[in-house]
Parts: sequence; structure tokens; C-alpha cells
Amino acid sequence: MIDPLQAIPRPIRTVGRRTLQRLGLELVRNPFSHRLVALTRGRGIRTILDIGANQGQYARGLRAAGYRDTIVSVEPLSEAFHVLAKHASTDPRWHCVHAAASDRTGTLTVNVSGNSVSSSVLPMLASHQDAAPQSAYIGTEEVRAVVVDDLVVDRALDPEETMLKIDVQGFESAVLDGASRHLGRLAAVQMELSLIPLYGGQQLMPAFVDRMARQGFDLWLLEPGFTEPGSGRLLQCDGVFVKT
Repeated sequence: MIDPLQAIPRPIRTVGRRTLQRLGLELVRNPFSHRLVALTRGRGIRTILDIGANQGQYARGLRAAGYRDTIVSVEPLSEAFHVLAKHASTDPRWHCVHAAASDRTGTLTVNVSGNSVSSSVLPMLASHQDAAPQSAYIGTEEVRAVVVDDLVVDRALDPEETMLKIDVQGFESAVLDGASRHLGRLAAVQMELSLIPLYGGQQLMPAFVDRMARQGFDLWLLEPGFTEPGSGRLLQCDGVFVKT
């Protein structure tokens, strides 16, 4: 396939890249969502279990990149879920569950952040709030809690054709604990990995790399995420683990 960027004269490409860099942006030939879709095709992944869906940004990115199979999005916060359900309403292969994923069923108290995406069951540390002041908690919400193992059974998902995506702001360990019966059979797991503590009681990237390795997964992809303004220090990234 011909790279469409090569059709643009080199001086124009150079000026365009420099302009984007000054704005803190980068032109990428193979965005992360496209690499994920390539992974789903190569590994026969026909369902993505989207834990911590927020307003559906992740699922919409996958759809834009060409993923056409089933998505099950799980989101606890009422306001975000309302937007999520609206986005999914015209997509027959995109299903929504209004709940939080945990290590047990019942109820949880979620701390609601000012930017919504940083909301968490765990207390936020100063390291996070200093890097993103708009993420400070502004309230709480009581939510229903479910476990991944039950979602797999209730939705009749085939673990070997399923990728579990986890974006729960420090609560990843509890979500994995709630997937213990099926975790070792999943085709792939994507999760947010923190390099420094951002939430009280969370586990960091090395612990999850070790945990996933013990379950038979290789670290396949990494995507930079949350960085500290000014210093440029990477605080979080997304890691994709693939069953070997």
C-alpha cells in the first residue's frame, strides 16, 4: 500500500510536522487504535470487554479504526453512562452495562473527578492532582459492582476470542481479581499502567507485568499516556498483553 503521506511534498510535510510539534502534537502513520484492530484480526478477537468506558471514547476509536465485532462497555458513573449509551444506541454490536467492575459484586463508592476520566474508587494522590489540577475530586457516587467472570458468563463470551480492556484509575488489581476464573484463557488484556503512585493503594506497572507473565501473557504493545506538564515525565501508559 502506498503511504498517503508520501504524496505530500517533503517541504510541506516538514513544516506541518514542526507546526504540530510546537502545539504538542505528532503526526503518526500507525495510530494505537489501528494497531489494536490489527491485533484483533491477527488473534481472532471477536469481542472487546471495555471496562471503564467513560463516554465511549475507546470504543469509538476502535470503530473509526475499522473494528466491526462486538464491544461490551462497562461504565459506573451516571452522567458518563448516559453519553455512552447514546453513542452506542445506533450500533447493534455495541452493548452497555451500567456498573463498576470489581473483585466482588455489591456496591462501590466512586470518587467523581472534575474531568470525569480520572474518577476512581481509590483516593487520589497529590502526584496526580499536581500534574492535572482539573482532575480533583468534586463528589462521590454510589454504583453497582459486578465482576468480569460474571460478565463473561452472562454475555456468553468466548474468553479465547475476547480482549479485556481495563481503564479504572488504579483499581486494576481488583478488576483482575474479579476475572480470576477466565483470565488465563483470554486472548489479550489491555490495561492502564502507572509508573508512579497516583492513587492510594494502587499497584504499579512492574507488578502487573509480573502478574500477567505468570498467567502466560507477553507484553505486546505500549502506548504513552498521562505525562507530567513541564518535566515531560511519563506517569501512565497503556499496555497490551497477549496470550502466548
